[in-house]
Amino acid sequence: MVHFQTPYEVCLLLFYWTTSSVLWKNRPKPFHFAIVDEVDSVLIDEGRNPLLISGEASKDAARYPVAAKVAELLIRGLHYNVELKDNSVELTEEGIALAEMALETNDLWDENDPWARFVMNALKAKEFYRRNVQYIVRNGKALIINELTGRVEEKRRWSEGIHQAVEAKEGLKIQADSVVVAQITYQSLFKLYPKLSGMTGTAKTEEKEFLKMFQMPVIEVPPNLPNIRKDLPIQAFATARGKWENVREEVEYMFRQGRPVLVGTTSVENSEYLSDLLKERKIPHNVLNARPKYAAREAEIVAQAGRKYAITISTNMAGRGTDIILGGNPKMLAKEVIEDSLLSFLTQEAPDVEVDGEPTSQKVLSKIKIGSASLALLARTALMAKYVSKGEGKSWTYQNAKSMISESVEMSQSTDWKELEKLANEQSEMYPLGPTIALAYLSVLKDCEAHCLSEGSEVKRLGGLHVIGTSLHESRRIDNQLRGRAGRQGDPGSTRFMVSLQDEMFQKFNFDTEWAVRLISKITNDEDIPIEGDAIVKQLLALQINAEKYFFGIRKSLVEFDEVLEVQRKHVYDLRQLILTGDIESCSQHVFQYMQAVVDEIVFGNVNALKHPSKWNLGKLLKEFIGISGRLLDDSFAGISEETLLKALAQLHELSSVDINNFYLPNLPTPPNAFRGIRRKTSSLKRWLAICSDDSARDGRYRVTANLLRKYLGDFLIASYLDAVQESGYDDAYVKEIERAVLVKTLDCFWRDHLINMNRLSSAVNVRSFGHRNPLEEYKIDGCRFFISMLSATRRLTVESLLRYWSSPMESQELFVS
Repeated sequence: MVHFQTPYEVCLLLFYWTTSSVLWKNRPKPFHFAIVDEVDSVLIDEGRNPLLISGEASKDAARYPVAAKVAELLIRGLHYNVELKDNSVELTEEGIALAEMALETNDLWDENDPWARFVMNALKAKEFYRRNVQYIVRNGKALIINELTGRVEEKRRWSEGIHQAVEAKEGLKIQADSVVVAQITYQSLFKLYPKLSGMTGTAKTEEKEFLKMFQMPVIEVPPNLPNIRKDLPIQAFATARGKWENVREEVEYMFRQGRPVLVGTTSVENSEYLSDLLKERKIPHNVLNARPKYAAREAEIVAQAGRKYAITISTNMAGRGTDIILGGNPKMLAKEVIEDSLLSFLTQEAPDVEVDGEPTSQKVLSKIKIGSASLALLARTALMAKYVSKGEGKSWTYQNAKSMISESVEMSQSTDWKELEKLANEQSEMYPLGPTIALAYLSVLKDCEAHCLSEGSEVKRLGGLHVIGTSLHESRRIDNQLRGRAGRQGDPGSTRFMVSLQDEMFQKFNFDTEWAVRLISKITNDEDIPIEGDAIVKQLLALQINAEKYFFGIRKSLVEFDEVLEVQRKHVYDLRQLILTGDIESCSQHVFQYMQAVVDEIVFGNVNALKHPSKWNLGKLLKEFIGISGRLLDDSFAGISEETLLKALAQLHELSSVDINNFYLPNLPTPPNAFRGIRRKTSSLKRWLAICSDDSARDGRYRVTANLLRKYLGDFLIASYLDAVQESGYDDAYVKEIERAVLVKTLDCFWRDHLINMNRLSSAVNVRSFGHRNPLEEYKIDGCRFFISMLSATRRLTVESLLRYWSSPMESQELFVS
């Protein structure tokens, strides 16, 4: 079976399967083969940040507005320093003192009154997260703009309190903090597939990374037709003002010639700034960015972008997977003609600009010549629409009317002309509006195809689409994507990139702007005059390559760190599924293994097999053992003292043989007779064999004595638990549901905490590089230690919860305390 899904949907499917609290019947099929469209975007561009599924956490919303006010007081360079490359902030001594005074606290890092995280996030929101660049505000919410696609991502939120800090900065309602429930990287996700492949037009520059990280060679497929696009030299300017003035002049020059122009910008802010410059010169144009009024008409804007005199200012929304057809897209233009002719008859509702978008600019575009047959069909359709709207009492909203037209257009693509005519002329009680619109659309489409073919030939004669890039991106691939909008399928076209030394990338990667300014000043004193030449181009390309190497290092480090977590994640998810899919007996075995493991940890913590039992910490051992069982063992072990246990162990050491099936320590309570039946006796024997072969137990003269103590305490605990369950009177099915619920929920609770700890550890180990220690090796060592502790805590809480529940099931309101 073949599945067509976005990578995000694949990830959600995996997370839902692995984190659901119930057995999911429609579990994903085993991973076999994946074909990824725009593979460089998915595995490289999106590969910098792990994918997270979050749940609601603490209710610290009130602290964020206070921290935002404090951030406004602090001055960059005096109270704090920033590192643009990795978006980090560091408070100075003066900044710490001022923040503590403003917050009336003695220590920003006080565990009982922690303010440091909120202040640091407020400063990051202030410095690195800019409105109309990283996010837009819509309907009282801060929505992320994907810097690579230019589109709004409504379902995403920044983690670690950053999104709340942005909401506080903008004065919006602050949503609760989130906690990581599940985490994976795109790289780790797609490595689950034994066979992986993909396609894209811009992978050649990242050939080495694909081979090294994914063992995927890049094979270049030659174009269908020769590429005749002209890539003009990069122009560098000393100031941003000079760059934007030249962009405007080049757009105006191309507009006078009649050539279509696509201008690529890096943010909503820049696209609207250039739009204002063109409005001053009264140059008609369309804007395409993340704002709803523009994004809603993305298809129409792109359809017009190849027409004569068309000027389009776009963020990266038009940079990938978009074909701009010279002369215009006839299908989209035909649909526009139908909408313009019929919407006013179908609905009286005016379009909402924020939802339906602003009308595209068509002031100077040539009008499409509609033939007499098409005009007759349009008139007939308009008359029918008027009757349907008034005569049949149908009241469409603007959106419903547009949907009606869209459905009719789709009908025209799937039904032949004769069948549509038959439906349109059919006598019925209802007017056949849908088939009539479909016929009108097909007729208008022929006129649009003829018009677009003619106009396309004229645009090609003028030189085709001209693309202007207003900034170099952090990867050559993104620039190549923008260049690739021109010269498609052998069409003529040209591209030009214009950059200024004040662009953000030069500041972020510490480009030697002084060298460039000196070079420019030697040539000209006019900041509006561009500089072209091999020297400046080489420097700019070297900067991009350094940026690519930096982000490759981030992705490589992320993958290496995630590989450590992947081993742990696989263990936890496999264990989870084993619990959920196992039968009644399997669930019981998990509980018995947990109980024996908890007993073993108590014994190992207080017993040394090299020393005589009199040197063992038997008092603490008894206290811990009775402590985990709650009231279940109060009657049995109430009178047992350290001396009694020591005497029993001394007698045990002198014995030459023991009956392991009915084993108990001399002079100590006998375990309840719960191991009746072949299954339970077999289970008991298997536990004893596991104890004997346990490599974690220390060798020594008293190892056998220690092992028998483990066996006795384990048997006693498990047998007492089985007795309590039996006395409760519940049937086996209910008992196993309780056990399964406690096992899964406890594991989930500690796994969430473990992910938080591992994220904190990944940040903390980088500091250890100053001590000449490898951060990755430190992460592996501490991560392993954290994981072992997490599993140990999971087992103990599970055992304590089950023992507490069955010792007094009517009093237990919750299965465990999270």
